[in-house]
Amino acid sequence: MPKPLIAANWKMNKTIEETGDFISSFFSMVKDAADVDILIAPPFTSLSVASRLLKGTDIELGAQNVFYEEKGAFTGEVSPAMLLSVNCSHVIIGHSERRQYFSETDEIVNKKIKTARKNNLNVILCIGESLKEREDNKTFEVLEKQLSGSLKDVQMEGIDIAYEPIWAIGTGKTATPGQANEAHKFIRGWLRKNREGAEGVRILYGGSVTPENIESLMAEPEVNGALVGGASLKPDSFAKIVKGAKGRI
Repeated sequence: MPKPLIAANWKMNKTIEETGDFISSFFSMVKDAADVDILIAPPFTSLSVASRLLKGTDIELGAQNVFYEEKGAFTGEVSPAMLLSVNCSHVIIGHSERRQYFSETDEIVNKKIKTARKNNLNVILCIGESLKEREDNKTFEVLEKQLSGSLKDVQMEGIDIAYEPIWAIGTGKTATPGQANEAHKFIRGWLRKNREGAEGVRILYGGSVTPENIESLMAEPEVNGALVGGASLKPDSFAKIVKGAKGRI
């Protein structure tokens, strides 16, 4: 299994100036975190300055979205080539907020993954169930549907998966370490059954990850990292999360 991955998803937060201030402070806090892969995904407007400031460091740069066409009359969209031009190595695809607010289906997610991988962008695929679906004992059913639809005709090289229960995103509620591990174990089992290279896929947990719960989450055998939202917006908070995962391989 590769190093654990701790990824920051800033969502619609931080100006260019705020991005610069964050990176300047954060880098000095995690210079010794060689045992963990670190990724920051700022908003599109901050990608260029983040790229410049991260150059020569081990911290990778990601985008929060990408379109499935290479170029054309798609107002407001961003292509893989545009992300590569600012040295993005990763892109987050299928986040529940994209699915909820922008009506992204598994079919759309699948098209985005294929275009991203065609252009050698690594992918963090997000999947997860709603509170009602969990209460109705449909968690595994939902995960299987999202996996099979999003990964249709897709090879797993360059793809990691983030399990993000929708009921735990930005709510302060967190799946227990046991709940997270159970879902991750199901995902790993599905991959082993349906895709080659399952053992090389990192399965991250996302959903109100904090410095206080990262160690207990990372202690679970199937948790290979975290996709962090609100707690990644402050340098010291995100640095504590990185350090909490250090050494977990």
